[in-house]
Amino acid sequence: MPDGEALTSGGGGCRVKQNGGESMGFDQVAIRMRAVAATKAARVACLVVVCMLAASPHASAQSGGGAVNIGVLTDLSGLYKDLGGEGSVTAAQMAVEDFGGKVLGQDVRVIAGDHKHDVQKGSEIANRWMKDERVGMIVDLPNSAVAVAVQKLAANLNRISITVSGGSTDLTGKACAPTGFHWAYDTYSNAVAMARAMVAFGLNSWFFITADYPFGHSLERDASEAVIAAGGRVLGRARHPLNSADFAQFLAEAQDSGAKVIALANAGGDTIKAINQAAEIGISPRSQTLVALLVYISDVHSLGLDTAKGMTFVDGFYWDLDDQTRAWAKRFHDRRAVMPTMTHAGVYSSTLHYLRAVNASGTDDGKQIAAKMRESKVDDFFAKGGAIRVDGRMVHDMYLVQVKRSEESRYAWDYYRILSTIPGDTAFRPLSESQCPLVRN
Repeated sequence: MPDGEALTSGGGGCRVKQNGGESMGFDQVAIRMRAVAATKAARVACLVVVCMLAASPHASAQSGGGAVNIGVLTDLSGLYKDLGGEGSVTAAQMAVEDFGGKVLGQDVRVIAGDHKHDVQKGSEIANRWMKDERVGMIVDLPNSAVAVAVQKLAANLNRISITVSGGSTDLTGKACAPTGFHWAYDTYSNAVAMARAMVAFGLNSWFFITADYPFGHSLERDASEAVIAAGGRVLGRARHPLNSADFAQFLAEAQDSGAKVIALANAGGDTIKAINQAAEIGISPRSQTLVALLVYISDVHSLGLDTAKGMTFVDGFYWDLDDQTRAWAKRFHDRRAVMPTMTHAGVYSSTLHYLRAVNASGTDDGKQIAAKMRESKVDDFFAKGGAIRVDGRMVHDMYLVQVKRSEESRYAWDYYRILSTIPGDTAFRPLSESQCPLVRN
């Protein structure tokens, strides 16, 4: 989908609407009103009405000029396109449709953009959307550097940002914002419990292969701190560029370290390539244990069960968990021909929660919407009884899962065995350890 296309959801479905299409802003209202004004007095009266509408956030939204549209800023073409990408756009559309297609009397459009893992490009798209396209919320953001920049920009413009697939804990730490939210997981939830358990099991020396940008650094940092706190040691690290083609050098360094655990602090295409290349050179639990700290079901699907079998990791969503997850996943599969990832489910959940908050607050004002989002529980197929903290972290249960062997899989996408549920209040970093200024204040 090219940058700038919008999908208007509601009524009879979705339609594509290019930039430059019909605008229902105040200028057009004024023109139509002037056309029927027969006297100078009537024209003055119309101008007064338009100015009164512009001064009222609630009336602005009701008249079609409010900033309530949704921008899905994602990776449509790169190494994270399967875990987010077009699937995230579909998930947002589904949420808008399920809500009814309108909020505060206005059709809600879903606009998609590809940030290309470039902070400047992502910021430019977000800025244009919020200023010119009446976007009130930006969601997904599968790159932590882009996510941090957009969260700051959105706060400055009094708009909502919801990071779903970006993972850095800085989003709810030192870079937290009053209108910023972190939804599906973070590097603490996926690394800390795993690291503690593995060290307790005797896997107490670690080497990290880390994507060299804020997400990878955060994942390595949180896992390292947990390893050391549990009595283990970090023997070294190798950092690779985003979207690396060859992991041979990094895997060789990890082997030479003699560490019992080789930890992959990366995601998506990088994780898939590293696992495949590790298998090719014979890395196995008999010598060293390879642990991927962030895995999506799209990664498992790409790897295949013969390669991924036995992998254990933390996930925030599994399509086959219960009747509710299965029902929604089937709807998603009917549109995309794949099962949804944690990101896709999180985009749907966060978009629906945003729309409910807009409706309940009666305005497009970002701070008022954010306050309403924090007041309300998140109760859907993704998060049952989820709660949003002052730092923007949406707290919900996570799952420790293990990938099945091919002979255990009974039907398509039957990939996970749920080993245990990690309660939300232990899955995420405690507020008492937060560096978020909103917490201190």
